[in-house]
Amino acid sequence: MTEFWLISAPGDKTCQQTFDKLNDVLHHQNNLSANWKFAVPDLKVGTLDQLVGLSDDLGKLDIYVEQVSRKIALYLGEVLEDQRDKLAENLLANGVDLVTYLTRFQWDMAKYPIKQSLRNIADIISKQVGQIETDLKSKSSAYNNLKGNLQSLEKKQVGSLVTRNLGELVKKEHFVLDSEYLVTLLVIIPKATIQDWWDKYEKLTPMVVPRSSQLVTQDGENALVTVTLFRKVVDEFKHHAREHKFVVRDFTYNEEELAAGKNEITKLATDKKKQFMSHLKKNTISQGPLVRWLKVNFSEGFTAWVHVKALRVFVESVLRYGLPVNFQAMLLQPNKKSTKRLREVLSQLYIHLDNSALQSAHDNVEIPGLVFGQSEYYPYVYYKINIDMIDIPGKI
Repeated sequence: MTEFWLISAPGDKTCQQTFDKLNDVLHHQNNLSANWKFAVPDLKVGTLDQLVGLSDDLGKLDIYVEQVSRKIALYLGEVLEDQRDKLAENLLANGVDLVTYLTRFQWDMAKYPIKQSLRNIADIISKQVGQIETDLKSKSSAYNNLKGNLQSLEKKQVGSLVTRNLGELVKKEHFVLDSEYLVTLLVIIPKATIQDWWDKYEKLTPMVVPRSSQLVTQDGENALVTVTLFRKVVDEFKHHAREHKFVVRDFTYNEEELAAGKNEITKLATDKKKQFMSHLKKNTISQGPLVRWLKVNFSEGFTAWVHVKALRVFVESVLRYGLPVNFQAMLLQPNKKSTKRLREVLSQLYIHLDNSALQSAHDNVEIPGLVFGQSEYYPYVYYKINIDMIDIPGKI
């Protein structure tokens, strides 16, 4: 199960006792969850007004940083394409899997110095993730354009003879070239009327070269044929061809242009592949710059998100439990079938912290100053963390 509950409760004689008490209670309830201490450093408290204002802003920052992290994960899955099954192993935080990072969380003192005010730390995270989102938009736009151009060219290499690129199908010998007077046209004929073509093409206009039409190829619906005629009657021939539903394709045989078209597809395909992986080195494939960037910045986004959770649990714990700062943050991973029972046990364990919680549940009265709506208020500080970055319905 990828859902975790980040909670806090006031410290007993020691914070360790608070954690041990929780562990003992849950152990005697058939291990309703796996539990870890969640290390929150000694952050600067500031004033009560600052904490109240920051509490609301951190809620918004929490949502934003999670959204950006999920966008990166989602886009990495798109870039991996047929290797998307390897997405999970590429979604790491500081080089370890997400569960390990979360359950062994340590505050990053270098990135987020605790001598800074809480507001400054929140601003550092906001600016950092904002820049990541800006760069993601730029890089994804460039890659999507490259991918779109390649797909557009590839589509022209297949499909109906009416729309596809004909350069792959014809040969030099199909054409009369370098003639001042004669030109060879390519015509698409519905297979149902192919005999009609053979019977009529020489008579559609004067000056059509007799027996000049050749069958080049055919697909399920149409045939591609050539016909040679004098240049001066091309427009008239096209007009009469349309009357019989024979489609003259605009095509000029030019070996250099055909080669350039093939080279363009090859170049785009190579450029796209380079973003995904680099060349082989000693039987190993190194990842390309886009995949590397997505992996690095997913890690940056995810770790920033967990730091926001740490900020939130600190601020809310001080607002709930008061000063001096004395609380234990704890991370719970509920057993999938026991979440309801776990919630009941936690409520019984901590109901003494806020009797108004029980009363308000009956009276349906809102409690001023709380971050959560009424349905998610508990006597202990609580935040949900869902680290499933792959299979969540309705992902961003």
